[in-house]
Amino acid sequence: MRVYSRVGRPVLIAGRLLGSDRRLAGDVIVHPSCGLAVAVATLGCVSDHYKAPGWFTRNVFNPTVALLTRQGISVLGSRVLAVKGRTSGQWRTTPVNLLTFDGRRYLVAPRGETQWVRNLRAAGTGELRVGRRPESFRGRELTDDEKIPVLRAYLKRWKAEVGIFFEGTGPDFSDDQLRAIAPKHPAFEVLPVG
Repeated sequence: MRVYSRVGRPVLIAGRLLGSDRRLAGDVIVHPSCGLAVAVATLGCVSDHYKAPGWFTRNVFNPTVALLTRQGISVLGSRVLAVKGRTSGQWRTTPVNLLTFDGRRYLVAPRGETQWVRNLRAAGTGELRVGRRPESFRGRELTDDEKIPVLRAYLKRWKAEVGIFFEGTGPDFSDDQLRAIAPKHPAFEVLPVG
C-alpha cells in the first residue's frame, strides 16, 4: 500500500519518489490540510489525466447539445448524463456520447478524470436523459483490458469530435497502443438498476 500526502504531487514512499498520477485500489490518500485519510476504491489504476474544456465547448457547444437533448433531439447518440454530486448530493448534468457496441451500452470519458466520472464512481448510479425520458442506470467501470474494444468503437464513431483528447490515437491503432492510453480514459458499462 502507498500513502499519498498530497494529491497530484510526487511523494517519497519507501525511499522512492513516486508520481501520484497512478493510484492503485487499496492506496490511501491523506488530505494535506486536515489529515483525513481516504482509501482509493477503484478497480485498477486511477489517472489524474484531465483535459479541461475550452471556452467555446464550455459556453457554446455543451450547452447547445444539452439543450437539444433536453428537447428530445439526440445529436449523434448524445444524452444528458445526470449524476448526484459526491459531496453536495445535488444532481449534476453534462452532455455525453452514449456508445452502443456489441449489444451493450457504454459511457467513455474522452477528457479523462472528469467530475462526472468521479461522481459516478461515488454514486454508482445515474440517469441518462433525452427529452423528458430519464433512464436510471448503474455504471460498472471497465478494466483497462476491457476498454480496448470499447475505445476502438468509440473512436470509430466520434474521432472527429473527440480525437484530440486521445493524443493522436485512432481506431486503427493496435491493441497495445490502445491499452497504453486506456488508463487515461475511464469507461463505464451502462447497466439496468436492480
